[in-house]
Amino acid sequence: MERFVVQSLLYDFYGELLTEHQRRVYEEVVFNDFSASEVAKDAGISRQGVHDMIKRCGRILEDYESKLHLVEKFLHIRENVRQIQALTSEKDEGSLGQRMKQIQEISSDILEEL
Repeated sequence: MERFVVQSLLYDFYGELLTEHQRRVYEEVVFNDFSASEVAKDAGISRQGVHDMIKRCGRILEDYESKLHLVEKFLHIRENVRQIQALTSEKDEGSLGQRMKQIQEISSDILEEL
């Protein structure tokens, strides 16, 4: 998966666990594409401090994911839902019973993850 997408998902799930200052700096650099110099000037810290904070925030977010696995579970459930959508959009009436069985198995898997 693309690095930016991973960063976005980690931030979506765990960003509120960062301090306000960490969130502001991380958002400005990662999502708003501001330079470290611009953010450093606004935040009153050094450019190196911005780089260090971005790395530290990334490690913090990844550490939460390694313990809680919320992003992993979300991605797995999303894939299961896509499989269900694909099965329900098939036109072949002859395999309806088989599709229903697959949908039941996938939905059971989703419920177990929740």
